[in-house]
Amino acid sequence: MTQPTPLAGLKVIEFTHMVMGPAVGAILASLGAEVVRVEPIGGDRTRNLVGSGSGYFPMYNRHKQSISVNLKDPDGLEVAKKLVAGADILVENYRPGAMDRLGLGYEALSKDNERLIYASEKGFLPGPYENRTALDEVAQMMGGLAYMTGPPGQPLRAGSSVIDVTGGMFGVIAILAAVEERHRTGKGQRVQSSLFETTIYLIGQHMAQMAVTGKAADPMPARISAWAIYDVFQTQDDPIFIGVVTDALWEKFCKLFALDELWADESIRENNNRVAARDRIMPQIRELVLAYKRDELIAKLEGTGLPFAPIARPEDMFDDPHLNASGGLEEVTMADGSKTKLPALPIEMSGARLNAPDTLPETGAHTDMLLTGLGFDQDAIARLRTSGSVG
Repeated sequence: MTQPTPLAGLKVIEFTHMVMGPAVGAILASLGAEVVRVEPIGGDRTRNLVGSGSGYFPMYNRHKQSISVNLKDPDGLEVAKKLVAGADILVENYRPGAMDRLGLGYEALSKDNERLIYASEKGFLPGPYENRTALDEVAQMMGGLAYMTGPPGQPLRAGSSVIDVTGGMFGVIAILAAVEERHRTGKGQRVQSSLFETTIYLIGQHMAQMAVTGKAADPMPARISAWAIYDVFQTQDDPIFIGVVTDALWEKFCKLFALDELWADESIRENNNRVAARDRIMPQIRELVLAYKRDELIAKLEGTGLPFAPIARPEDMFDDPHLNASGGLEEVTMADGSKTKLPALPIEMSGARLNAPDTLPETGAHTDMLLTGLGFDQDAIARLRTSGSVG
């Protein structure tokens, strides 16, 4: 089956680093857009991060082309401007004002390309904080997500770059909305998404809880759950999560495990009453689960409609049977020539996953091809290389 490419024909020029900006380009590229990543001479430093940053580049730079340009060199800057002149979309996530100082701001570039959609991925949207330096972790701390994740008094960031990636997703939403508007007006526009405001959107449910109940939300480890059975339980070997989130599922759960005494108690037939009786119910459920091995319990729960989940680690996902059978992972050839599998875009279109093998581009791998497309002949390309304008 042919991979869906709904954004085929859209040209994207990307001036980005780290995660948020590259995530925007990665999503657009997976949807079929032609994405050209403008890297500095020698390559984006994100390529060489260690520790927790070592996976950033391969995860968020698949399906892209790479051109290496010295933006501080007049000839290199001219190359960048020519790339943008023929583009539909520009994506950048540098500090406020950096692109303007290079002559690559929206006002300057839109004069020659009024159809340009200029997407800025920032720490903050315009306001008192807009010139602060932000990171995923900064936003999680400022926005209340870290407070809600950790135990009381121990703020804890989420275990993934959730704000970088979600902020990038909001950036894609804004870009696609601008593309649709351009169909009607013929003109592009500047759009922005940000880390801080993304965090606020994610914790909005806790703000709404305060508005509804008049009581501030407790951190998740100390919260009063909306459901009585909604927790991690220990089996004889490995833990498992089980959630019983409706009255119909409570009936199913009781009958599945022959909990006749609990089902006979009509005072806890309704969810809110079960929550109130949680201290009485939970010891019985924990004792029940402890009688099983994890795989035995999964086999019993499978197909019942009851929510459950084994507690997995990221490395377990390489061999996950569902992901491997459903196209949830795509083959990627890494910079050193080794092959791995990484998550495909988690959507399906017309019955097909957006999943295609790819090779991570070396720095400047497409420089000559792209310069030729801009009208430079081989002598001109050689001069640009010799002068250090491109790499």
